[in-house]
Amino acid sequence: MLAKEGNIRYRETKSAKGSTAYRMKMEIGDEAENVSLKQQDDEQWMRHALELASRAEADGEVPVGAVLVRDGEVLGEGWNRPIGDHDPSAHAEIITLRAAAKAIGNYRLLNTTLYVTLEPCVMCAGAIMHARVARVVYAATDPKAGAAGSVFDVLGSECFNHRLQCQGGLLATEAGAQLRAFFRARRKQATSR
Repeated sequence: MLAKEGNIRYRETKSAKGSTAYRMKMEIGDEAENVSLKQQDDEQWMRHALELASRAEADGEVPVGAVLVRDGEVLGEGWNRPIGDHDPSAHAEIITLRAAAKAIGNYRLLNTTLYVTLEPCVMCAGAIMHARVARVVYAATDPKAGAAGSVFDVLGSECFNHRLQCQGGLLATEAGAQLRAFFRARRKQATSR
């Protein structure tokens, strides 16, 4: 519940023991600034994921990178490694979720945001749901295997008891260009053999 006093807003909160307390929330008008800061944070983390995608590309893997963040702290990060690891499940998202779960000692990755440069596939979307990730932000859509609405909508499904927020298209132009350049080079290599 919000209470207002002049230009200051207060939010009623419950302590762990159940007692009610009030804390200052924000000056009225600061909401737009907070949204802008969140967008800047999202862009910063997605740029980090794009850097990780470049590591995959350097290894000859499809350039997809991911980073899992909670409260401004990286819990795990990864990039595609199925070819190098001889592991069909070694997608950037899976590598990232595994690293984060190991780092915090829990497979439930509550209150986290996953930034990934390509819309998750069905396998990754299932793992994201089971890990209880709160929010997924992806860059480019995957019109062949995307599971956040492009082909399937696993992340938006109401069949699960866990619900998450999902946002696509952040830095999609950059991520899409990186993917297209990678596959163009692959095709060129294949035809020159």
